[in-house]
Amino acid sequence: MKVLYLLSWCVLMIMGMPIAFSLGAICFAFFWIDGGTMTSVPQRMFAAVDSFPLLAVPAFILAGEVMNTGGLTKRIVEFARVLVGHISGGLGHVTVLANVIVSGISGSALAEAAGIGSVMIEAMKKQGFSPAFAGSLNAAASTIGPLIPPSIPLVIYAVMASVSAGKMLLAGFAPGFLVAIALMVYVYFVSKKRGYPTSERATLNQVWQATKSAFLALMTPIIIIWGIVGGVFTPTEAAAATVVYGLVVSLFVYKDMHWRDLPSVFRKSAKTTAVVGFIISTANLVSYVLTRERVPQMMSETLLSLSDERWVILLLINILLLVLGCFMEGLAVMLLTVPVLLPLVMQLGVDPVHFGVIVVMNLMIGLIHPPFGMALFVVAKVGDIPYKDLAWSIWPFVIPLLIVLLICTYWPWIVMVLPNLMLGR
Repeated sequence: MKVLYLLSWCVLMIMGMPIAFSLGAICFAFFWIDGGTMTSVPQRMFAAVDSFPLLAVPAFILAGEVMNTGGLTKRIVEFARVLVGHISGGLGHVTVLANVIVSGISGSALAEAAGIGSVMIEAMKKQGFSPAFAGSLNAAASTIGPLIPPSIPLVIYAVMASVSAGKMLLAGFAPGFLVAIALMVYVYFVSKKRGYPTSERATLNQVWQATKSAFLALMTPIIIIWGIVGGVFTPTEAAAATVVYGLVVSLFVYKDMHWRDLPSVFRKSAKTTAVVGFIISTANLVSYVLTRERVPQMMSETLLSLSDERWVILLLINILLLVLGCFMEGLAVMLLTVPVLLPLVMQLGVDPVHFGVIVVMNLMIGLIHPPFGMALFVVAKVGDIPYKDLAWSIWPFVIPLLIVLLICTYWPWIVMVLPNLMLGR
């Protein structure tokens, strides 16, 4: 019967049914056939999203929309240009640094792929970068967003694993910066080899003008982190504060966003939030079914039968998550696998905060991994680049990300040093 449910789900996916609907349909069938109480289905779906920490998700989504519409993105890009534009591969480094800064505002890889990509890809094309290289770099750099706080996936994981959201957000800092450094090293050597252009070194006055213009935008991540670490507000309250701050700056200071833009911004944010919320709701049903059928225990027994070495188990988990991330939406993979894998890794002595960062890093690689990497589709659209070109050119960018993933997997102190230092063990 379990195999039949799995095959039915695969058939629905092949037919093109959205992941949330296919998961919900299979779970509904399970409750119906198994003789369960059908009223528990909507109750469990509602309970999945009835969470105070999860309120941070729609707020950070809205913050990303405000950032892109309100002129914060283009000022951050100009600030990054005057700092690193003179290094070999100029605009490539600007792309990475801009994603690092913007990640402290939006917390969403796809928001960064769209926001930064719409500005940088065309600029890189005009300077002689190949379209496929420009698009692939923007897609790869967007994976920094869900690592450096605020991070939507890390907040969702914190709720699922019942760990401190503050610790989870701080744990993403070091991996995020390592990804940025790895990508900039790769861009430097490729640009040297291909002769990609650089910008002139900015004068001190240009640096000052760019800093002054982008100052309020740059303050956003500082306010968020200071507020969380200082205990001024929770991550959820920080998300709300980010929205208010972004709206004030965009409407009354930069004035790049007008009141007539607000309905469109709210509508886009609401649609994205509804999709995320529905996936969380249906995935909670799956978690219940998996737990009831003892799938976590069977998975643990299977992996432990292969090896009882922690490094081997973590390697197998990384491979599993990477493969699933190639074919499924990242949030759905996390909601399906974490309830199964978390008890196993905790049994092996892995800190759940450390494991959360490993999960999110795998899923971010899945966002740029063919055949269904969502960031590739976004970049192909905003950059007007054929998807097949991106699918071939993205592979070299995956290698630096995999190296950072392995470093963070087997040297957990890199991930844990900041949350332990700031919030204690």
